Amino acid sequence: MADDKRNFALRESSGEESSVFSGRTPRQAALKAARRLTPASSEDAADRTELRLREKGTTKVHIYEGWAWEENAPDDKPDWMPDDITEANVSKQGIEHLDEI
Repeated sequence: MADDKRNFALRESSGEESSVFSGRTPRQAALKAARRLTPASSEDAADRTELRLREKGTTKVHIYEGWAWEENAPDDKPDWMPDDITEANVSKQGIEHLDEI
């Protein structure tokens, strides 16, 4: 089976692309990017941040609102997992098309 992962570049407000996240869907890559945000103490207290991900090789920019928070790890966690973990969520805001890459 072919590897159908796609690459998405995180775009800063200046237009620079700082990081690349891979995933089968834009949402999967956005969740990875959101987990890098500074986590809040709870989901309700988390600040919403705009995440703009350009699909590599295209002019499509997927726009998400992302937030992160810390939670206790589950009781059945593996030994290597820390006691506090970062959870994240995203909400799709739309798609833009760039004039050029």
